[in-house]
Amino acid sequence: MAWTYLFIAAVLEIVWATGLKSTAGFTKLWPSVGVGAAMAGSMFLLALAARTLPIGTAYAVWTGIGAAGTAILGIILFHESASALRLVCVALIITGVIGLKVLAK
Repeated sequence: MAWTYLFIAAVLEIVWATGLKSTAGFTKLWPSVGVGAAMAGSMFLLALAARTLPIGTAYAVWTGIGAAGTAILGIILFHESASALRLVCVALIITGVIGLKVLAK
């Protein structure tokens, strides 16, 4: 169950990180409320996952999925650079997350 909590926490991290753009520096109420709720949910689920998983693994997987997912959504939604080098770097993050999952004890 801890891995499920961690995955959902990471998805919520992608939601809030991507949603930051819509808050206009937290000057728009409802986008800010949504981002805040996603942040709180993400942290809560990370904390639940960390009860069982090693904190180093849980945090690294959470941030890795969040970073890779946010970068990919930035490319898709905001037309950010999709250069080959950037995609290789995202692939390295994903590879690291998979490695941590496989090697987790």
